[in-house]
Amino acid sequence: MQKFLAIISVMLLSVFHLQGIDNDSPFYSNGVFDKRIKSVQLYKEGWNLSYPVLKLNGTDKLELHFDLIDDNNETYYYTFFHCDRNWQKSDIFTNEYLEGFPENPIDDFRPSFNTTVDYFHYKLLFPNERVSLKRSGNYILYVYPAYDQENPVLTQRFIVTEDDSRIDIKMHRPMMTIADNAGQQIDFTVNISGLNIIDPARNVFAFILQNGRWDNAKKNLQPEISGGNQLIYNSLSDKNIFIAGNEFRYFDIRSIKYLSENLVSIDFIPPNYHFFLKPSENRQLKPYFYYKDFNGKYYIATSQGKEADTDADYVYVYFTLNSNNVPAGSNVYVTGNMNGWSAGSDNLMKYNNVSRQYECTMLLKQGWYNYEYSLQNKVGSPLISTVFEGSYYETENDYMVLVYYRGPGDRYDRLITTGTANTLNNLSY
Repeated sequence: MQKFLAIISVMLLSVFHLQGIDNDSPFYSNGVFDKRIKSVQLYKEGWNLSYPVLKLNGTDKLELHFDLIDDNNETYYYTFFHCDRNWQKSDIFTNEYLEGFPENPIDDFRPSFNTTVDYFHYKLLFPNERVSLKRSGNYILYVYPAYDQENPVLTQRFIVTEDDSRIDIKMHRPMMTIADNAGQQIDFTVNISGLNIIDPARNVFAFILQNGRWDNAKKNLQPEISGGNQLIYNSLSDKNIFIAGNEFRYFDIRSIKYLSENLVSIDFIPPNYHFFLKPSENRQLKPYFYYKDFNGKYYIATSQGKEADTDADYVYVYFTLNSNNVPAGSNVYVTGNMNGWSAGSDNLMKYNNVSRQYECTMLLKQGWYNYEYSLQNKVGSPLISTVFEGSYYETENDYMVLVYYRGPGDRYDRLITTGTANTLNNLSY
């Protein structure tokens, strides 16, 4: 009886208390709030370069991976928050979108093996036998220390879709002269047959993500044409045009013995390994050159062990950028999926007056990384990579279209369908 009452107490606490995080909180974004937490990744089970998308009532799972840089492990719990299309908390209770126990421990963690930096690797698969998701839409995975729910160590966004086969995406060079050589226009048509959509011109909202990023997403697009069973998004304005960017820079630090492309040297300065990248040049005015990349992602791997999760070491990586076009008062950052496309102290580059270049040192886990250099004119302003990378309509990019519906009287945004496309296979000139 006492065990039953304890379970009920936890569930009631979740129904009411978990709704209390303020909408302005950074916890509704992809974030890391403990300096000891590194290498956070969330992707489909077994597919570490995929985007974190689940199909409602489907069989797929998502994998969360992260490391705690410490000699001792800690106990972490996780829960989920349902959000609207704009990543504000939804007006539904926890028991309306979660089935099972809303708060659960992460049981799968292991110490690193034979590494210069000690850490514990944590892994979570969900949905699982303890908890599953009952509604489509936007979700936050919220990880926190035991008995300290108000101070998470990390948060990650993911989405749950009702369908993934209703969107036809077409990509082409923009017709607007100002962006025709540097941009990519995303047009698409949504099939809404059988969905019982009321007033789609007012109640359907589309988002477009480039390479899985939310920071530069096109938001709350409404159809240009709504007729029959189709919603057509084919705009002559700039609202569905993206700066194409460039292929991402890359480096390979899987081996501590052999120099890979873009490395100058590998030094062991006890107790750590130090990897020095070749100095980077500004690519803004250079001709476009295609090569295969991971669209800003990274994957963990090592050549000196069998189990990358626990055998890959943490090493110091040194970045240098030669560029003389940085406006006074602006900051330069090394950005990519490895730091959530964010501007922080760990990836801030500092100008060296002696060498006359921007420099940054980052502690990274062995693997293969994509990255770019970005400019921020002032704190909180968008990151701009074109200053250092250039932008070319030929650049290979992933695009994901998300279509939400909120009908009259609904209390949350349904994610009714999603679609993905790649410019390498579907870009017309």
